[in-house]
Amino acid sequence: MAPLLLNHLVSSLTRHLTRITLSRTYPITTTIISRCLSSLTSYPARVLLTPVMKLPNKQHHSSENGDGSDLPPPFRNPFVHELRFTPLEKIRIGVMTMTVFPVRLFFAVLLMLLAWPFAFAAALGRSELAVETETWWRRICDIALRGIMRAMWFCGGFHWVTVKGEPAPPSQAPILTLAPHSSYFDAIPVTMTMASIVMKTESKNIPVWGTLIKFIRPVFVSRSDQDSRKKTVEEIKRRAHAGGEWPQIMIFPEGTCTNRSCLITFKPGAFIPAVPVQPVVLRYPNKMDTITWTWQGPGAFEILWLTLCQFHNPIEIEYLPLYTPSEEEKNNPALFANNVRSIMAKALELPITDLSFDDCQLSLAKGPMRVPSNSSLLQFNRLARRLGLRAGTTDTVLEQQASKARKLWGYRLGLGDFAHYLDLPVTDMLTELHSLFNQHGDGQIDIREYVIALSVACQPSKAMDTLRLAFGMYEAKEDRAIVEKDLASILRTALGVAEVDVTELFSAIDTLDAGKITHDDFCRFVEQHPDFAQEYLLSSRTTPSTPHTAPLVNGFSVDHYDMEEQTCSLPGQKRKED
Repeated sequence: MAPLLLNHLVSSLTRHLTRITLSRTYPITTTIISRCLSSLTSYPARVLLTPVMKLPNKQHHSSENGDGSDLPPPFRNPFVHELRFTPLEKIRIGVMTMTVFPVRLFFAVLLMLLAWPFAFAAALGRSELAVETETWWRRICDIALRGIMRAMWFCGGFHWVTVKGEPAPPSQAPILTLAPHSSYFDAIPVTMTMASIVMKTESKNIPVWGTLIKFIRPVFVSRSDQDSRKKTVEEIKRRAHAGGEWPQIMIFPEGTCTNRSCLITFKPGAFIPAVPVQPVVLRYPNKMDTITWTWQGPGAFEILWLTLCQFHNPIEIEYLPLYTPSEEEKNNPALFANNVRSIMAKALELPITDLSFDDCQLSLAKGPMRVPSNSSLLQFNRLARRLGLRAGTTDTVLEQQASKARKLWGYRLGLGDFAHYLDLPVTDMLTELHSLFNQHGDGQIDIREYVIALSVACQPSKAMDTLRLAFGMYEAKEDRAIVEKDLASILRTALGVAEVDVTELFSAIDTLDAGKITHDDFCRFVEQHPDFAQEYLLSSRTTPSTPHTAPLVNGFSVDHYDMEEQTCSLPGQKRKED
């Protein structure tokens, strides 16, 4: 009862504060505050004493061989971040929004504007191909910029920054690899060291910000230039082999933002130059994680607002020992990257996973069949990519796979038959892929489910094409219709969950009560109900964004589970809708 009363108090406080007389004096500020307070009431409440965004301790350990393979599924989706506040926390944020937030925002913007003339003066006459001799006035500009940037972060609540370890000079470590990358606040170590970074070419044209960016001599990447990636790597190599003449290059090898629950695959760009690197790990030990800005969760402004509403935002920057690559690692950037990642994961006490930036495209695909955050399709996508099953998989190839699977209708494939079907040797990785579809635990799988999963992984934004392909594999020859059991199998696999209840959905489509539906019937229904998954596959008795499914243990199949453990390991289940 108390949480309900507090929630009511938050709503009343919000309505009262938005009517204050500030609206006449500071209309822009009040508009921002009103929007923030309105957003605050939309956040789901959480029970007091429930930890925010925490994993069970046993999920923070990777396997002995460092590949994180013993991380028990379902693993936490690294591309999803959800904030849940207690009513008291909402009240505190509401008060901070009306008092501290506008002051902090004003001074942060003011300091950024103050930094502009120093950055502009220091960048005058600079060449992108050579490092000029440092003059006294450039040195003064550099010191002034560091001080202004530090004051800006102080205004944002980063009152002190804990630095551990010993930074190596550019001559010893021309490249710094930072992880995990989870927010634009990761720019703090960049402004402290004024190291170069890799940025989009378009960034230098942004007013004020573009001038500050150009000051640190970034390596620019152009999306319009097809050879840009190659040129970027060559520029990194040129600077890395300059003997410390250029500033250090800070690179976030993950290539995208995650929620810091694990370290995803490192891209090889930072490791291709084959020079010593210094790993740097970042920690934000806040009780309330308002820092994380990833693909699915609060937007950029929400993160800024909520972070500025915290009394203090701690950050730890730890410089790990210099890592010098072996000859084998110099010839194999992927091996070099994986070994550095293992060291950083050990220091962070985080698991590692082979998920990459490509997997977030699967997580965030829009459409009627959006992949849930606890979907085993992410694990399938990782395995399929490593086995080379995704390479060259076009629409035509998928049609051929579907036709081949239809001919095997009624047959279930063991591991050996599955390997023969894919023309691959039996390996541990293939065994793991096969086990994802071992629904009955008898070592036999329905190959049609594999084709559906492959289609979703290869074309995540084309859900209807995948469903058309699936209907073609399951429909009867005489009337081209499927029954309820077939629909359940299709949707269960397309969502990557263990079980899904389609009884209500099937009845809604089967208006004639014929006990079967066609693909045309399904398409007509989807046109009328574009959010059918939300309406029919999500139970109102469960969490808002959780498919009406049983928990996953062995990929798509069901096994024993622990309910308390499931609740802790799937925070993405109750994520805020986009």
